[in-house]
Amino acid sequence: MRKIITFLLAIAGFTSVEAQIQNLYSFKVKDIDGKEFDFSTLKGKKVLIVNTASRCGNTPQYKALEELYKKFGSEKFVIVGFPANNFGRQEPGNSEEIKEFCTKNYGVTFPMMEKISVKGSDIAPIYKWLTSKELNGKDDYTVGWNFSKFLIDENGNVVGHVSPSTKPDCEEILSWLSK
Repeated sequence: MRKIITFLLAIAGFTSVEAQIQNLYSFKVKDIDGKEFDFSTLKGKKVLIVNTASRCGNTPQYKALEELYKKFGSEKFVIVGFPANNFGRQEPGNSEEIKEFCTKNYGVTFPMMEKISVKGSDIAPIYKWLTSKELNGKDDYTVGWNFSKFLIDENGNVVGHVSPSTKPDCEEILSWLSK
């Protein structure tokens, strides 16, 4: 009897973990203009999610991100930027200032969201999902600095992560986009 109860508890635990796994389409956030952005509108598209900052050594990656978006962005691909101030206070601005900076200096046209936290006790739910294998079903990831890149497939699932120092036009991302 004890073996049966242990077995049933194990199945119940497995089921509850499986039920916790979400995909990108489960999330709604505020865009940089304060409007609701529903990720379910991106069904069928590959999505590159990037935490950004305006005063970082990686900030010039905005240019490469915009070029990537212009080259591949269409009905099948989108980049989503999440400004964050978690690393060295490199994103101190408010939404209006961030939007102006990105537009004026890099001509950013891909969707930018409101500033969030990408780590720590105040981590935004979408980044909790991105970084937790228990929630994303893929792997545990660490956001170690600004411009960490998450690759999301057309079904809303995390399929990879690219480090902050790796340029957006790297072979890994280009190969993923070409599949």
